[in-house]
Amino acid sequence: QVQLVESGGGLVQAGDSLRISCAPSGPTFGTLIMSWFRQAPGKEREFVAAITGNNVGAFYAESVKGRFIISRADSNNMLYLQMNRLKPEDTALYLCAASDTVEKLPHKITSWGQGTQVTVSS
Repeated sequence: QVQLVESGGGLVQAGDSLRISCAPSGPTFGTLIMSWFRQAPGKEREFVAAITGNNVGAFYAESVKGRFIISRADSNNMLYLQMNRLKPEDTALYLCAASDTVEKLPHKITSWGQGTQVTVSS
């Protein structure tokens, strides 16, 4: 099972940008669909974005489309989420996930990282 380690979260102001990263381990990274989910306190975990191998296809939740960009560097096993024009409602624990197909439902994901906290102040 792939191991996932997120980094790069922090406290920012509304309108700022932030990039978070995920470092998966294992030789099969290039074959996996990589995703970002987030979970705010008291709320259910929700899909944010997903990307196929070699950056061929990307998928976004409507709430982040046009502001967030997901990307991956298969050569060095890294996944990124560039978050622009951040809003207070983007405040959440952001989790990296790996799967064999594009999954927008959290219960279908079997590999999760521990998450990195992003807090956006107004």
